[in-house]
Amino acid sequence: MIRYKRLLKVGVLGALIWSLVPIISYGRALFADINDRHGRVDKTAGVVPYETYAVHNIGKVGLTVVNSGSFGTGFIGEGHMDTATGLPAPSGVFPYPGDLQYHFSGTFWIGAVVGRDTLVSVGADGWFEIKEMWPEAYPRGDIIHHSILNPEDVEAVSEQDFIAVYTDTLTDPSFVEKDSIDGRPHEPLEIEVTQRSYAWSYAYAEDFVLFDYSIKNIGYRPLNNVYMGIYVDADVQKIESQDGYLDDICGFRKEIDSPLGCGFIDTVDVAWVADNNGREDDNAECPSGFDLTSVAGVRIIRTPLDDLDYSFNWWVSNSYAPDDWGPQRVASFRNFEGVLGTPLGDRSKYHILRNREFDYDQLMTAIDHTQEGWLPPPDNKMKIADGFDTRYLLSFGPFDIDPMATLPITFAFIMGENFHRKCEAEFYPDQPDNFYDQLDFSDLGLNALWASWVYDNPGYDSDSDHYRGEARVCVFDSSVTFDTLQFEPELIIETTVVYLDYDSIWYKGDSIPDFRGASPPPPPSFQVIPRIDGYNRGELRLHWNGYESEATRDVFSQEMDFEGYRIYLSLTPRLSGYTLLASYDREDYNKYIYDRNRGEWELLDPPFTLDSLRELYGMDFNPLDYSIDHLFAWRDSLFYFTGQDWNQSDYTDTCEIHKIYPDEPVPPTLNIDSAMIYYPEALTDEGQFKYFEYGYVIRNLLPSQLYYVAITAFDYGSPKSGLESLESSPLNNKIAEYAQNQTSIVESEDLKVIVYPNPYRIDADYRANGFEGLGMDHLSDDRVRAIHFTNLPHKCTIRIFTIDGDLVREIKHDYPPDSPQSMHDTWDMITRNTQAPASGIYYYMVESEYGNQIGKLVLIM
Repeated sequence: MIRYKRLLKVGVLGALIWSLVPIISYGRALFADINDRHGRVDKTAGVVPYETYAVHNIGKVGLTVVNSGSFGTGFIGEGHMDTATGLPAPSGVFPYPGDLQYHFSGTFWIGAVVGRDTLVSVGADGWFEIKEMWPEAYPRGDIIHHSILNPEDVEAVSEQDFIAVYTDTLTDPSFVEKDSIDGRPHEPLEIEVTQRSYAWSYAYAEDFVLFDYSIKNIGYRPLNNVYMGIYVDADVQKIESQDGYLDDICGFRKEIDSPLGCGFIDTVDVAWVADNNGREDDNAECPSGFDLTSVAGVRIIRTPLDDLDYSFNWWVSNSYAPDDWGPQRVASFRNFEGVLGTPLGDRSKYHILRNREFDYDQLMTAIDHTQEGWLPPPDNKMKIADGFDTRYLLSFGPFDIDPMATLPITFAFIMGENFHRKCEAEFYPDQPDNFYDQLDFSDLGLNALWASWVYDNPGYDSDSDHYRGEARVCVFDSSVTFDTLQFEPELIIETTVVYLDYDSIWYKGDSIPDFRGASPPPPPSFQVIPRIDGYNRGELRLHWNGYESEATRDVFSQEMDFEGYRIYLSLTPRLSGYTLLASYDREDYNKYIYDRNRGEWELLDPPFTLDSLRELYGMDFNPLDYSIDHLFAWRDSLFYFTGQDWNQSDYTDTCEIHKIYPDEPVPPTLNIDSAMIYYPEALTDEGQFKYFEYGYVIRNLLPSQLYYVAITAFDYGSPKSGLESLESSPLNNKIAEYAQNQTSIVESEDLKVIVYPNPYRIDADYRANGFEGLGMDHLSDDRVRAIHFTNLPHKCTIRIFTIDGDLVREIKHDYPPDSPQSMHDTWDMITRNTQAPASGIYYYMVESEYGNQIGKLVLIM
């Protein structure tokens, strides 16, 4: 049963009072569990809509998205699982996994004038059991998944893309409830919504999920005066709480102090919801009960037109009519069928979508705003100001959608940390300013900025029209005037000797969507060369060329910010199984500069090499001699230095990551075509720069074990933007290989086929000891058993016979020469009749152009 909370706390008296209000003649229904009513969340073979969900869990926000126009689990009920973690599907859990929930459910609303009628379609009403957007039947209605973690997925935008398509055209009353307020069945606008949601794990993007919608008019009537909105019911509480939602506070934050400094103000335009004081239990002791300290928000990033009207409205929905209330201006007042909060029916919903009001923050409810044109506060103003069961609508319009036209909207669901800073802070409804001033919007605002920057990269010319967006110039020295600044072709600033006189910072893109975040350098493509050494121990020799990794410019800084490589090894394909074996990074140092005007230490420049520092400060200069406790004074500036990463930069040791050509100088050009003509000595026989050739050897491996190997590349981040170092995922270029002889060695030296384990004993418990089924926990024991064949030619046929000569199984082995696993194959111990084999002695035969081999294997089942 959905934990739908509204009627649970009314009591007999409240129900009696509510029954006197006209609206109760229609009743306020609890949501029934979709599984119980229609079975639509589960896979359906019939013609009913296939409502399903997907879980964003790649970052710190755990958020479930549903293919019927909602995000969060509030409108699909409980009992659904995140299959990746085995935990309940999260509804705005932050940080994820965890037990702190900041979101019940959100959904999409759209209203328009169609002919002479006013129609509104909603993913969910949020109060009555009204859902008006549905996907198609399975499989067309299923959610599509993409990920940039899959190198072959050319359509992917983020590390976790979910794409859902749904419409408002379903009118079957078994799915779409009658609108009892308007007294009619659902009247569709006839729209189709393509909902794309994107999530990343990088530090700058792990606290938000981006949503990009395409709204298409699939009917024959034009939709006029269209308004769209994002409706949110937050419920900030611990997951197991029964009434933690009763003290939420809500508001809208327009601006924050720019995190880029220099006294600038950034527009963030975030609607937000938080717990009223950061404590689930108001009586909990500080600081042990002070854990609901974050804040959730929504920012509209893109709308169909630039010049639109915006509205922000919040209200309290409650089964006791006097408590169902929200701010309204006198000039646009509307009674919503007997209450002043929850908009009921199409006409009331359309009114609130387009009322152009920006409600004051909920904390200010007890203050009289009548002089500013608002209705007087309600009788229970103290109670509402201190937190209640609050929800909000962030909306915009108007615009028109002609038949078959499509319009976009983009918004972000954003989390911010450390919103509540003082556990002991006391809130007095009639004096809210002191409490409000201790709330910290900086992290929410920073994440809102990053969401907009990922949507539209600042300083990046997306459409090659020579416009890169907008930049600010920060002047630190009053002697510098704007007349002295040179912007063309590039603003060049000396940063190595004295503190900056001025700086330029890109803060806005070119209004062309990029949906691209800062990313680490591309990981190198590499070759794995397996072999057995003279002691019958396995080795994997890695070889790669790092030209692409080291010469690719970062999206945001436009610098080649490569810092180093890391090598990982795993026994399973899961990310959690990878262990770091070796690391190489350039020797470079961060220089912190003291800004006397602001009294702060700042890191503004990319890391300096030791040679560049010695050119500035002398050949004996050692940057690590100067720390925060032992400053370096140069002319009129103060500096200190730290190493960037570990500075493991020795590339001559062949036991570590090493260069194949350690004495090769930096190439005179990075253009391979030019090098072929003018500097052919700088290239290998394969046409690659010798300077970027690397190798590493993984030794002492079990020849019988499949290993997963990966090489990642990482950068030094972007000091000016506060961006941390980014590293590619081991999943991007992993190679699975056995530490066995390459097929070229097998074929040239006519090596004999080896079978293991032989005998195979079912009582040896191979799986429990890590020899079978690694990474295949979802399969039963009889589905992970395997007999291994190695020293195979790259192309051959394996046949297995009973002792009587009956064919048990035939395996076609066909790999490119010396490709991963080309020397190895397995028999899954299932016969050609799909049965398990019996105990006994079996023969195997391996046939290839290099000759035939026969041997025995024994099964003890």
